[in-house]
Amino acid sequence: MNDCVFCTLLGTKIIVEDELARAFFDKYPVSAGHVLIVPKRHAVSVFEATQAELVSVGKLLIKVKELLDERFHPAGYNIGVNVGEVAGQTIFHWHVHVIPRYRGDAGLVKWHA
Repeated sequence: MNDCVFCTLLGTKIIVEDELARAFFDKYPVSAGHVLIVPKRHAVSVFEATQAELVSVGKLLIKVKELLDERFHPAGYNIGVNVGEVAGQTIFHWHVHVIPRYRGDAGLVKWHA
């Protein structure tokens, strides 16, 4: 899809990727180190993902956590996927939010995408 921001990713620095997915810092982070893991194949919902894409995203999740632990030293994480407009999805190319949490940040999750 030519009009999908996650299909083009112009000017986006990829921090880790494999043949099926890639990860990069969110342009509108909930907290320092907020990362998105996005499959390369366009699909609106995680429920449309192939088994291979789910495995790929899972492997990248571990790599992203290691990078964030080393660089940001968070106390915890929120990991989430929004499916559908009523659930807060605003970019209709499924992706996983990896949101580092820090002591004293109130732990409130407020994200859209």
